[in-house]
Amino acid sequence: LNSKQMIDPTMIIAMKFLGKMELGMTQIMPKSVARVTQRIIQLSLLHGMSPVSPIGFVHLGSYIAKFGDISGGYHYVKLARSLLDKVGSRESAAEVICIGTQIVAYVEPVQAVLEYHDDGYAAAMAYGDVIQAALNSILNCTMSSIAGVNLQTTHEKCTKAIKFMEDKKLVIFMTQLQYIQHSVFKLIGTDEEPKFVSEGQNILATNNSVKTTYYFQKTYIGFIFRSYDGTKENIGKYLACIGNTWANLFFHHSFHAFYIGLISFWLARKSRDGNQWIERGKLSKLALKKWAESSSWTFENKWYLLE
Repeated sequence: LNSKQMIDPTMIIAMKFLGKMELGMTQIMPKSVARVTQRIIQLSLLHGMSPVSPIGFVHLGSYIAKFGDISGGYHYVKLARSLLDKVGSRESAAEVICIGTQIVAYVEPVQAVLEYHDDGYAAAMAYGDVIQAALNSILNCTMSSIAGVNLQTTHEKCTKAIKFMEDKKLVIFMTQLQYIQHSVFKLIGTDEEPKFVSEGQNILATNNSVKTTYYFQKTYIGFIFRSYDGTKENIGKYLACIGNTWANLFFHHSFHAFYIGLISFWLARKSRDGNQWIERGKLSKLALKKWAESSSWTFENKWYLLE
């Protein structure tokens, strides 16, 4: 926090370029994100902190957390928020809040951190960054569906966010959120369907992040309504693409892990290939046990349910 500030114009421009690369690469080239993050931090330490530096540190925190060190990741997220107050600008605020909130949720009560994404949305709109506004919105809706927020309230949040994404022609985010909204409709008990656009099918076929959301929601609803064949088919497709999505850790990864664990043990009791599903369930159990060390309030009960 006491480091010098960056003043070299060439370095400042380079940092802005790297900052713009960071978020896009987390989705389309997740294995390359570490190099970009490393370069942002390296330039920050060598030439001083810039308004982009908080982005590098918040992604580092997310990356560390995804590899299992939640407390270490949380430390860098807090550092990024502190740097944001010191050297950050409106340009980086929304992204730092967005990515950081997802790690904070692994440590602090989920219901208490939902409002942070409202702050992220407001910061994005103040700067005119519709991508970050949409991302904060979709993560807010996703966490609401996980955190036990009233289903009708979650539905209304999704509808408002989808309308925003439709107006801004953010079809990838819109399609992804519509799959979550579809599950909310099913849980409410209505026959209402999201208004999918024709481009959605092409996006589903080519975008691993959207594909992962689609297959998880199909798996989740299949399990809730105890459709054995549909659940088993879709969980296999989900597991085939989950490794090629975002480099960051998001809170819905914990929700996925919990339900994949429940579903795996359920399939193990009903199928002939039970051993492979038992082993898959154990992986989820280990992940939840690790997360319970950082937030027993959020994860310990889920870990015990898988025991």
